[in-house]
Amino acid sequence: MSRKPFDPHDPLGIDDLLSPEDLAVRNTVRQWAADRVLPHIAEWYERGELPVIRELTRELGAIGALGMPLTGYGCAGASAVQYGLACLELEAADSGIRSLVSVQGSLAMYAIHRFGSEEQRLRWLPGMAAGEIIGCFALTEPDHGSDPAGMRTYAKRDGTDWVLTGRKMWITNGSVAGVAVVWAQTDAGIRGFVVPTDSPGFSAPEITHKWSLRASVTSELIFDEVRLPADAILPEAEGLRGPLSCLSHARYGITWGALGAARTSFETALDYARTREQFGRPIGGFQLTQSKLADMAVELHKGLLLAHHLGLRMDAGTLRPEQVSFGKLNNVREAIEICRTARTILGANGISLEYPVMRHATNLESVLTYEGTVEMHQLVLGKALTGIDAFR
Repeated sequence: MSRKPFDPHDPLGIDDLLSPEDLAVRNTVRQWAADRVLPHIAEWYERGELPVIRELTRELGAIGALGMPLTGYGCAGASAVQYGLACLELEAADSGIRSLVSVQGSLAMYAIHRFGSEEQRLRWLPGMAAGEIIGCFALTEPDHGSDPAGMRTYAKRDGTDWVLTGRKMWITNGSVAGVAVVWAQTDAGIRGFVVPTDSPGFSAPEITHKWSLRASVTSELIFDEVRLPADAILPEAEGLRGPLSCLSHARYGITWGALGAARTSFETALDYARTREQFGRPIGGFQLTQSKLADMAVELHKGLLLAHHLGLRMDAGTLRPEQVSFGKLNNVREAIEICRTARTILGANGISLEYPVMRHATNLESVLTYEGTVEMHQLVLGKALTGIDAFR
């Protein structure tokens, strides 16, 4: 039996684990990102804006990238592995683009699909799947991030209506969204609400002066006695089980996505090491550089094997939240280290936007924190391993 030549871009032969349908999804998203994002992303990042977000969202809807693993209502019904591959390719372009898709599909759409009424699904999901309606997911507050149970946003009954008051912070897509999935305290505990953003009393000032995720819309949400009808509540979500389920779905996508940023940085460093000469020969011929490249390749492709394994478990319905924490913790932590190491191979050129490495590294500083910090995922695993809750 003849063996394939060694492929520096797929040293473990992971592509052999993918079906033709998986590869077709990956190639479609990769080509879209190459055509629509890569020619402009450095400029958008430098300017700190995503000026064509509505146009990009509609295009992502057209290729089936919004709410990919969901079924019905115009959603693609793709496998978890295919969704992960899409996240990988989107974040290989930029974390901000993957965040747009994650929040739209894994948070806002997933919440409505999983916990909403049939009327809510019919009203919102087809337009969101097509990219005609942008959604956001409002859980984090100015004073409550890792401890969402302490949230202060409150919804009180007024006759048959709900009146929503409070603030949310660091909300991706917030100021361009047509609908917000908002989590709030009520007299009966934490509940979720589907809030049209044209509701009186709703405002979403954009957060600026960011040094990470600059090509992403990030906002504060303000609810100044926003009046909602009785049917705005998500009927199947009670307590923190609802939002944490959504977060687990999004964290799974991040497990793949962060490796896209790492892959781009690794491949940039590999190409650079082959052509950049010092002391009369390419720097890729020096032992210390080869050591860095080897370590980056090992961690990148170990992470891909982990992501693929988790995807198979999600498709089989056996994926546990602790396993998602395992993936998010490991893959983001290793991805940011790969980006930092790649930067050292590029030397001073590594800080230039002519190369993507520093952009990916700074983006991953946000990815390291959102959807659960390193410390929170360590404690999730610590509790699972010991049976002892160290959160409190």
